[in-house]
Amino acid sequence: MKLNKKEILEYQQNRPPYLMIDFAEEVIPGKSAKGYKDLNDDEWFFKVHWEGDPNMPGMLQIESLVQMCALSILTLPGNKGKAVYLTSANSMKFIKKIVPNCRLYIETKIKSFKRGVAICEGLGLVNKGIVCKAEFNLILPDEL
Repeated sequence: MKLNKKEILEYQQNRPPYLMIDFAEEVIPGKSAKGYKDLNDDEWFFKVHWEGDPNMPGMLQIESLVQMCALSILTLPGNKGKAVYLTSANSMKFIKKIVPNCRLYIETKIKSFKRGVAICEGLGLVNKGIVCKAEFNLILPDEL
């Protein structure tokens, strides 16, 4: 399954400027999601983080991973448009700065999804090099 920005907005509740994904190239419901965010120099966070050295804040990098992975849950039958919450993030690594005018590729997978709790992992890549990664847990409150 592929989702453009308009279709992503049908599945999940984040809205610009907090939408941290632009396109899902491959979504396998209940399993994985891959896609990207194009980071233009006019992104709101580049204006404030940091003057003279704009870069994507680490927690927004994690949010990009979370939003992409959430599509794996929200594309399961009956979940379209529901809320998905991040409950924890572990083993976060920020390897290289993410700067304006690049494409952040995002690869995520669900390692386990039982009773509304998902154990997940994600990678962020720029120019085929890993720039960030994390393990995190998501919940689908409707299933708890």
